[in-house]
Amino acid sequence: MQLLMGNEAIAMGAIQAGVNLVAGYPGTPSTEILETVARENDGSIYVEWSVNEKAALEVAAGASYAGARTLVTMKQVGLNVASDALMSLAYVGCVGGMVIVAADDPGPISSQTEQDTRTFASFAKIPVFDPASPEEAFEMVQDAFAISEKYNTPVLLRPTTRVCHGCASMEIDAAGKYRNVPKGFVKDTGRFVIFPRTSYLNHKKIEERNPQIGDLFSEYMGNKHKVYGDAKKPKRLGIATSGISYAYTREAIIMDGYDKRDFSLLKIGTPFPFPAKLALEFLQQVDEVLCMEELDPVIEKELLLLCGQHHLPVRIHGKLDKTAPCAGENSVELARCLLADFFDKKVVEELCVNTGTGADRPALPVRPPVLCAGCPHRASFYAVKQAVKGRKAVFSGDIGCYTLGNAKPLDMVDTCLCMGADVTIAQGLQRVEPDTLHFAFIGDSTFFASGMTGVVNAVYNQTDIILVVLDNSTTAMTGHQPHPGTGKTMMGGISEKVSIEKVLLAMGVSYVTTVNPFHQKEALRAVEEAAACDGVRAVIFQAPCIAVTKPAAGFSVNQDKCIQCKKCIRDLGCPAIVVEDGRVMIEPSLCYGCTLCAQVCPAKAIEGVGKERGACDK
Repeated sequence: MQLLMGNEAIAMGAIQAGVNLVAGYPGTPSTEILETVARENDGSIYVEWSVNEKAALEVAAGASYAGARTLVTMKQVGLNVASDALMSLAYVGCVGGMVIVAADDPGPISSQTEQDTRTFASFAKIPVFDPASPEEAFEMVQDAFAISEKYNTPVLLRPTTRVCHGCASMEIDAAGKYRNVPKGFVKDTGRFVIFPRTSYLNHKKIEERNPQIGDLFSEYMGNKHKVYGDAKKPKRLGIATSGISYAYTREAIIMDGYDKRDFSLLKIGTPFPFPAKLALEFLQQVDEVLCMEELDPVIEKELLLLCGQHHLPVRIHGKLDKTAPCAGENSVELARCLLADFFDKKVVEELCVNTGTGADRPALPVRPPVLCAGCPHRASFYAVKQAVKGRKAVFSGDIGCYTLGNAKPLDMVDTCLCMGADVTIAQGLQRVEPDTLHFAFIGDSTFFASGMTGVVNAVYNQTDIILVVLDNSTTAMTGHQPHPGTGKTMMGGISEKVSIEKVLLAMGVSYVTTVNPFHQKEALRAVEEAAACDGVRAVIFQAPCIAVTKPAAGFSVNQDKCIQCKKCIRDLGCPAIVVEDGRVMIEPSLCYGCTLCAQVCPAKAIEGVGKERGACDK
């Protein structure tokens, strides 16, 4: 018996299914899936962090063409990056089983969007599994491989954050592992070369195939129609749910005694192709239905469609009629409120107060995310801010730890759209405001993932922007995964590091310089020189993330020298610098000895062993 996180369970399920190749791009909440496969790898599985999600999916597709079972991992916004390849692959199909895990993030907790992969599955016309628990995710990933090979189609698995990061005790039968031996690639241009005529014919096949999968899913164990109480009672109520919302709903049913009532419960574990036969059986026994699902009203719309097709006088409640919230996560507390209103027509607000869902609790303190103490990005932002003080400038940001540079007192991220968009957003802004300095901030991992094409676009179109690459030698936001600039691979190998500076020079960037942001005088000078040039120029701020390097000796405030100007706090916002009893102090447990505050202090009151590094004097 093992205690497994949901992501670990998915990984172990893929190993049990005999996966041969795993590729992905890190993105919370999916990251630990690939890392677990790498950790549990006996050497028979090829594992890689790909440069982005599109590359990962295409690598996996190639291996699948040769008969390998492949797993691709990403978060929901990563599916957007992979969608170009996926939409065509849905028509071409696969040979070896191919499962794409796209972890959704209701809330959102750590994402730009609340998009729903179930809707994407319908758009791409490929099957999707929606697990309600880590245990179910373990089983479903294995079933997804089987469905993929039976119908020669890629299959989506859509765990959400609470499934990915929830834990369960599970027993894994190592002896039961399925062994898949790829048969090799068989040339067939009529199949693997996607011409318009081929797409047309394959589209017809897909439309004929999907209803068959829907019928199969009506018998699938992940879909359930459970009847509580008297099945023949007229005016029967029904609840339809899926994913983690099913777990919340079941808990609420037991907590409030609804399991003693007369109603029907429909659980949908395979939202597309929709198990219409099972759902129709459910609808024919009820008069009124409450849909409990996160994000899009996928089940709700399918039930409404079935009611229309079969002329069933069933009232469907959910997101579309505002019975349920249209955004955010569900919870047990929300389920209790909605069920109380659905079953007993109680005043929902009153019940929520009595069940302790928030109204009877004091407000929690607001704790916005901040850059870590000692983070090199703080020094980079500060250097740019000081170098262009008094000049009109716009700072386009990107996805990563450095997005937190938008917070005061730094206030150095004016835009953030999606990965790699800083470079191209800056170009659009520059065309409208050519008299403004336009900076584009991007991390080292993001540069490789999706920034390079934007730089080429800027060079080709002779755009006047300043690219700032924040190179901290890791993919920090998602848990410090390697990337092409680190020289490490997930197979344990050491490869040649890809030099960002050499790549930029090869692209034709007119000015490229690399500097340590903790050497503030040098950093300011580099930004000033770049700002004085024309065309595309780049400053690479290079200093490791605090999580991948040992801290230096810490600093403290000499109270005899301190003039209490609080410039260190007002300018930097470092969480290690605090005020206690009216005096500025440095919390020793947080200080990494980065020297930035010592360089900023006008009274030279911040001292420490870190001065021996020489950063303060440069």
